[in-house]
Amino acid sequence: MGMYADIVFYLVGVLLLLLLIIAAIKILREYERGVVFTLGRFTGVKGPGLILLVPYVQQMVRVDLRTLVLDVPSQDVISRDNVSVRVNAVIYFRVIDPEKSTIQVEDFMMATSQLAQTTLRSVLGKHDLDEMLAERDKLNSDIQEILDIQTDAWGIKVANVEIKHVDINESMIRAIARQAEAERERRAKIINAEGEQQAAAKLLEAAEILARQPEAMQLRYLNTLNVIAGEKASTIIFPFPLDLGSLLPSKTGKSPE
Repeated sequence: MGMYADIVFYLVGVLLLLLLIIAAIKILREYERGVVFTLGRFTGVKGPGLILLVPYVQQMVRVDLRTLVLDVPSQDVISRDNVSVRVNAVIYFRVIDPEKSTIQVEDFMMATSQLAQTTLRSVLGKHDLDEMLAERDKLNSDIQEILDIQTDAWGIKVANVEIKHVDINESMIRAIARQAEAERERRAKIINAEGEQQAAAKLLEAAEILARQPEAMQLRYLNTLNVIAGEKASTIIFPFPLDLGSLLPSKTGKSPE
């Protein structure tokens, strides 16, 4: 009977030892780190691989170091030119300091999400609607820089921010279409006026050249006759000597005696 009690005692001891060993063994993947607390006090960051903890004395918090994707819900934003839009974005970030992400903030995912929402509204509210639509890369960079600075105390590195959608109501879309049409008409008028100005400058330059060389005017006159004669039209041409035309003003300008 005593031998049977000894065997049971040893079996229970071995079983308890196995349970303690199993509880002490922790395996962390390559992308995981373990923040270890001994009697409630931070004692270090371990991993990856096999680590041993003292059961009930040491506790471990697993931290994922992979890049995380956070979808920022749609936010109502009033732009600087008083246009109401709804904007949503996506944020890519990762934990670079497991100690800070565990000790300095309760839930870094929730904290980063709330900070991203307020930053998105704050940054976009300082820009016009045209800038939101045309300068999206610059806005992404500004939001990413602000988030990265503020989340540094939490051990978070914001790698990238992308604005996905900028939704505008129907009335504002029609107003933007009218504005774009007016802008195209303005550009067309400016281009037409610039063309007239350049054409006038070239005509003036040609007139100055012809005035310096009367023979050039004769050649131009003959070239015009050649072009008219080549066309299939019932046009009658009467050649007129240019020298005779130059004499007419001098004769007609004399007052009768």
